[in-house]
Amino acid sequence: MAKKGKKTLIYVLGGLLILLVAVAIFKGKNRQKGESVETEKAELRTIRETVGASGKVFPKTEVNISSDVSGEIVELYVKEGDSVTVGQILARVDPEAYNSQVERAAAGVNTSKSGVANARSQLESATAQREQIEAQLTNAQEIHKRNEKLFKDGVVSQQDFEASLSNVRSLEANLRAAEASIRSAKESIKASEFQVKSAEASLKEINTSLKRTTIYARMSGIVSKLNVEKGERVVGTSLMAGTEILRIADLSEMEVQVEVTENDLPRIAVGQNVDIEIDAYLDRKFKGKIVEIAHSANNLSSATGGVVNLTTDQVTNFIVTIDIDPASYAGIVEKGKPYPFRPGMSSAVEIYTKTAENVVSIPIQAVSTRDREKKKNESEAKAVSQTSYANDQKEVVFVYMPGDTVNMVEVKTGIQDDDYIQIISGIKKGDEVVKGPYSAVSRKLKQGSAVVREKEKKENKEKDSEEK
Repeated sequence: MAKKGKKTLIYVLGGLLILLVAVAIFKGKNRQKGESVETEKAELRTIRETVGASGKVFPKTEVNISSDVSGEIVELYVKEGDSVTVGQILARVDPEAYNSQVERAAAGVNTSKSGVANARSQLESATAQREQIEAQLTNAQEIHKRNEKLFKDGVVSQQDFEASLSNVRSLEANLRAAEASIRSAKESIKASEFQVKSAEASLKEINTSLKRTTIYARMSGIVSKLNVEKGERVVGTSLMAGTEILRIADLSEMEVQVEVTENDLPRIAVGQNVDIEIDAYLDRKFKGKIVEIAHSANNLSSATGGVVNLTTDQVTNFIVTIDIDPASYAGIVEKGKPYPFRPGMSSAVEIYTKTAENVVSIPIQAVSTRDREKKKNESEAKAVSQTSYANDQKEVVFVYMPGDTVNMVEVKTGIQDDDYIQIISGIKKGDEVVKGPYSAVSRKLKQGSAVVREKEKKENKEKDSEEK
């Protein structure tokens, strides 16, 4: 009886084993096989291509106020954050040194004018002397004429004749000397007049420096930065760059300056709309427009500023200036706080370079590349070798087909945003494309590959769990 019981147990276990194997084979035959993929249908969307960049907030108009003269700040009438109007007195530099210079220059003008007076008196004296010599010469010439006639008649002696002739010649020489003195006196007058003009120019310059000891506001706005305190010494701009005393900014009109790489620059143009995010205001976007694009890279040395760096190991950026639309931040303007932005605030922007409305689009990750088929004959191979590398590659999309397979379709793409890419040709609205996983789209999938959609895979798993 024991042996019969053991045989029965063996038969039962064997039957169970065969049943399990049969069930496993049946499930294996009915279970779908293929690459697990995610799909999404092509839809009509509006694609807005953007270029991202970061930078800082600046006032559209900001003036640096520096002292034109050197000296000590003896009065400071404003502090940082004050509102000022054009022409308002901001500070004073010690004027004492310039007062003494004005007095010295005024004395120099008077001295030069006295030199002109002396030169003119010398001219008058030389003129009078010439007139006197001319009268003497006329009298001597008449006497010599009479002596010449009398000498011919034998009335006067040879000695008297020669004496009158010598007197005439002496007076003629004196007349020439007097005329030279007159010319010299006239030149002295001109030189003295030039000295007067020079002294007056010096006096005017010193007076200007004295006026510049009082520093005025050159525009209306807000004192955005104050660099000095009362009692500090400043260096005037006439000597070097000068000491920057303060800055006045018009905070009612602000702009953002960002750095854009040379690769993105061709897509950017003046007038394009921009979304602006400022770190100080989280979860808010402000509107703006591009108003200026730099013509030279910001890391390119000028011709007069040094040697231009010609290496390509540095990133080349260009400054793009964006006006902030006041209407976009009107909601954050508060009473007592009319200016929500401050110079130097960090910002990030999205520049809208192109827009395509109601175009067929699919997820960006659904587009991949594959090598084109090799040319069979030598002439075709030679033609291919003369084309660019881009022509050896094609953009493809895998379209989900009935029967759990995919069809590899070559597509032509357009612009893209962060999530979707425009399809110009190859795909139509409603086509279901494979968008993931990345390894499948980029490498594994081929024409006619078997696939299992994630939705079907989940349904199969649920079905298996129910059967168990």
